[in-house]
Amino acid sequence: MKEKKLAFAGRSTKIIPIQWDATFFFERAVRSMDRYHYDKALKYFRRAAEYEPDNPVNHCNMAGILSEMGNYEESNRILQSIVTELDPEMTECHFYMANNYANMERYEDAENALIRYLEEDAEGQFLEEAEEMMELLRYELERPTKLAFVKAREGFFEHDKARAMLEEGKFAEAVRLLESIVEKNGEFLAARNNLALAYYYMGVFDKAMTTIKQVLELEPGNLHALCNLAIFYQHGGDKELLAPLVELLRKTVPFHQEHVFKLATTMGILGEHGEAYRHFMRLLKDGGLKSDACLYHYAAVAAFNLERYDESRRLWLQVRKLDADSHVPGYYLEQLDRMAQGQPAAPASYHYHLPFEEQFKLWEKSTESLPDHMKRDPLVRSSFFWALRHGDRHTKLQVIQALGMIADGEVKDALRDFIVEPQEDDYLKRIAIFVLRSIGVHESLHAILEGKETVIEHSRMPSRLPVWEDKWQSVLEAALMRMNKQYDLVQQHDLLTLWIEFLSRVYPDVPKLGKVEGWAAALEYLTAKMHRREISYHEVSQRYGISIATVSKCAKRIDEICGIKEKMRTIFPALADHRD
Repeated sequence: MKEKKLAFAGRSTKIIPIQWDATFFFERAVRSMDRYHYDKALKYFRRAAEYEPDNPVNHCNMAGILSEMGNYEESNRILQSIVTELDPEMTECHFYMANNYANMERYEDAENALIRYLEEDAEGQFLEEAEEMMELLRYELERPTKLAFVKAREGFFEHDKARAMLEEGKFAEAVRLLESIVEKNGEFLAARNNLALAYYYMGVFDKAMTTIKQVLELEPGNLHALCNLAIFYQHGGDKELLAPLVELLRKTVPFHQEHVFKLATTMGILGEHGEAYRHFMRLLKDGGLKSDACLYHYAAVAAFNLERYDESRRLWLQVRKLDADSHVPGYYLEQLDRMAQGQPAAPASYHYHLPFEEQFKLWEKSTESLPDHMKRDPLVRSSFFWALRHGDRHTKLQVIQALGMIADGEVKDALRDFIVEPQEDDYLKRIAIFVLRSIGVHESLHAILEGKETVIEHSRMPSRLPVWEDKWQSVLEAALMRMNKQYDLVQQHDLLTLWIEFLSRVYPDVPKLGKVEGWAAALEYLTAKMHRREISYHEVSQRYGISIATVSKCAKRIDEICGIKEKMRTIFPALADHRD
């Protein structure tokens, strides 16, 4: 033994010192935890905290072990000290405290800690677990939780609200909300995609294109953005850029239903009907989608455009079965019948609503106002806003009237924007001003008329008259009150224009108006004549409660000053052309 010791002592030896630091004790603690030696693990975590007292992770690990050992009070004391003294940003401590309180059956305290976690934690590491605990607390407390905001989902609630606005056709409101979301969270790509669509629906094409390119800069393979970009290229007529993008989309086979649907509708709009049909039929094989009338319509349109008419008929019959109140399937089945009889059929649109012209036919048949389904349908609304920017003069005239029937905040914003567009027709802008006044917009309006910026005050009409007398206004109100449900907004506006023209020509020698109803009846009579409506002095005299002689006298005076036939050729050319 001694020889061995001497031999050993004579050798050259190298001693490796143990490094006593926080990492060493942390590793020892983890090994102890793996073996369920919690007492040892707690001892080692305490030593790690002693070596690095300012490191909140060491203290948090110690609190975790105490919780595992059932010492919830002490665990929460440490967790509370972390968020108050060491690191307020370590928001997961509130979640751990909520767990401890729940284990102690202190459910009110658990709820408060959990709410604080959800309201302060931006990462959402324990979001699913927190939502499960919230359900448990709701059950234990027998009341809804007090939670009002989840920081990890900041923007998600607002985004859902914005999506609902888009679906309701409230595009301007959606734009405002989506712009604020994107400003706060520039990487929220779904919000950027929907913002681009909202711009597109409103006809603001340049902004739509800029926004969608920003999405693709952040994520080049974003399918929604690629599909939207393809639609925008098609709209802009950019075939050179569209062709390789379509080729890329042809090769794309998405997995998620939402992506399949987006790709299918996009390919259909791009005229790639075979690809669209393949994707739509793939979706229809899913049992959960077999009650979706829109999906059957899309598949029917694809089949129709592929000249598979029997298949499209079968699909549209299914649409009618699923959505009996819709005019869409009946319209397209009628087109198929026309084709069967050798007559030309209208093209089929992937949008699940009637073509724009058919919508107006329905409106004209409606005795009261714009049908409710047209007011609510976002695609109809988007077609209105689009046509207000890009339609021809006659279409814009129709759209302004239709928007007057919808009369919500979105419409008011669109018409306010319209009347300050320098390139728009003054006559159309005057109609828009009249519509704004008729739907309750009484504040001052900024407009560009005759190439000049002008402000139209509430108490004034858009005219060159230096004053606007109350009695003149009374004549207008007497006429418009009786015309309200019998004349459309354009005709009512034309009465206003005629009255202003008469007053402007005779001013300052405006005749004493005497009986207001006589002048009002004369204005209605002449307006009706200009619009080719059958009317007589006798009819208006009865409705206004005055004599035929009074109506005739006032009408002849206005005609003498204004020259009604001349007016039909000059002031109302679009109307005259259309009515003729």
